[in-house]
Amino acid sequence: MIVAAARRARLVPGRFQGAIEFLLDFVRVNVAEEVLGKERGRKYLALLTTLFFAILAFNLTGIIPGLNIAATSLIGLPVLLAAWVYLMYLGAGVRAHGVGGFLKASLFPPGVPWFMYVLLTPIEFLTVFVLRPATLALRLMANMVAGHLMLVLCFSATQYFVFEAVPAMKALGALTFVSGFALTLFEVFVAALQAYIFVILTAVYISLSVEEEH
Repeated sequence: MIVAAARRARLVPGRFQGAIEFLLDFVRVNVAEEVLGKERGRKYLALLTTLFFAILAFNLTGIIPGLNIAATSLIGLPVLLAAWVYLMYLGAGVRAHGVGGFLKASLFPPGVPWFMYVLLTPIEFLTVFVLRPATLALRLMANMVAGHLMLVLCFSATQYFVFEAVPAMKALGALTFVSGFALTLFEVFVAALQAYIFVILTAVYISLSVEEEH
């Protein structure tokens, strides 16, 4: 999408170029700069922008005729994207604090009585090293699978009512078709929303990894 818009870029943007520029500015201002700050946001802007447009494109394959399934509804792709974010998250923290400093800041929250670390440190370990990457992948996949199933149910019901049901029930095919069309439009919104949620969480995790206190 970005390459196509760049090749046809005009001083006065058309609708497609304008939409792409709007999304680019949205990621830059509302995600990178809002969460990470202007200076740090510039450093990770390429990562966040790439993730946003890639996830948006993969999500939208679920409503393309002939494909009809979002690539992100298959667990392999969300896991790959979450692993990429996880490595960037760890790398940012290690560069900012060193290995020991990152582990200390992540696993031993300051201002807590020492005996509480017996309880808090295992919880922080699970949060930092297991739950954050796992929830990134599972949240994305689950939402796209749910949308795909709803579309399949609506259009399968339409096919049944129109071609196989008794005449008295054929009118229900119109209802399920309209429902499927409405869900298709809703899936476009969900596709954009899930791309936004993924990149905003990525920015938040990176911010947490480089801050002195978590």
